[in-house]
Amino acid sequence: MRTNTPKLHVAYTTMAHVFSDDIKYYVCPSHLPRSAFNSLSFNFFPPNALSNIFSFFLSFIFHSFISICLGLLISIYLSIYLSIYLSIYLSQSIHIYLYIYVNIYLSFFLPRYFAIYLSIYLSIAVYSYLSIYLSIYLSIYLSIYLSIYLSLSVPIYQSI
Repeated sequence: MRTNTPKLHVAYTTMAHVFSDDIKYYVCPSHLPRSAFNSLSFNFFPPNALSNIFSFFLSFIFHSFISICLGLLISIYLSIYLSIYLSIYLSQSIHIYLYIYVNIYLSFFLPRYFAIYLSIYLSIAVYSYLSIYLSIYLSIYLSIYLSIYLSLSVPIYQSI
């Protein structure tokens, strides 16, 4: 025998409706009327205007990040080239204060973070170069001094 009473469904159904501005996702029991589950809508995607603004800001941030990274890479390669060139030049001739002048010049005209790294690198290079320079020239001066001292002191000792 058939009755006209509606059966209650325990399972839930989902319905997706596409509108012009956004996508609404409805979750509703199938036995409720349409007016009851229209109030249970959840927005999963923002409106088109908001998504356009968001994509504009993402592209702006991406392009500015790329330009900053390219500028830093160019300045890094330039400073590496300058430091290699200066180290070769300074190893061939004796210009100690050129490192300090280059460090001051580069700290004013390069970005601050990069100038900090470059000044640390240049200070280490200056200290290593000065230690080699001082050890070589102090040994030369010491040997000259000892040779002069010995050449002067030996005749004095022989005369006594």
